[in-house]
Amino acid sequence: MTPVREAIVLPLLLLTVALLGGLQPGARIAFVPPSLFCLVLSSLLLTALVRSGALDPARLMHGARTPLANLNGAVVLAALLAAGAQVFAMLTPATGLPLFFVSVLFLVLLLNTLVANPDRVRLLRSVAVILGAGLVLKFVLLAGLSQPAGRTARVLVALFDAATFGSVAQDPQPAAAGYLAFLTAVLYLVAAALLPGSERRETGTALRMQLPEV
Repeated sequence: MTPVREAIVLPLLLLTVALLGGLQPGARIAFVPPSLFCLVLSSLLLTALVRSGALDPARLMHGARTPLANLNGAVVLAALLAAGAQVFAMLTPATGLPLFFVSVLFLVLLLNTLVANPDRVRLLRSVAVILGAGLVLKFVLLAGLSQPAGRTARVLVALFDAATFGSVAQDPQPAAAGYLAFLTAVLYLVAAALLPGSERRETGTALRMQLPEV
């Protein structure tokens, strides 16, 4: 990994994700910090990145590095944790049963990813699927049900409320919210792909790909 990527590109990308993920566009723009549960989800994702070889903490913080380099590595790791938490907070519905079910969905998917122990490429694909599923659930399905106009939407919301003894309707989202969430998720995936990976894991994967099948 080049010094420019470590010192400038990665911190800039991750801090941008952390900032955009906390923004709530509307008549009055607000910044909302992530919940404790979102920090837990981000910690699980960080663990999955390390286990898959997509992230090697020793290439960011190590005794052989200079204090300034270790400080920069600590900033990258902290920004990665904060960015992941803000992404999950951005994709999680605000209230009601959707908040519970989407939170459980994220937790189950991340635990399943940890158990599967995929390599770097498969992990990045899994993260893209997880973030994409959250994006569709909140900003397509739930946003469509929460629109004030539309008789069909009101009937569906009433049926869900009666069947689940809870509310699925969310506050209407501004038109820019979905686009902002999409941009934030893409930037996070780009940053995850640029992280310094484990050289041992990458070498082992390359060797397995080169071995002929018996």
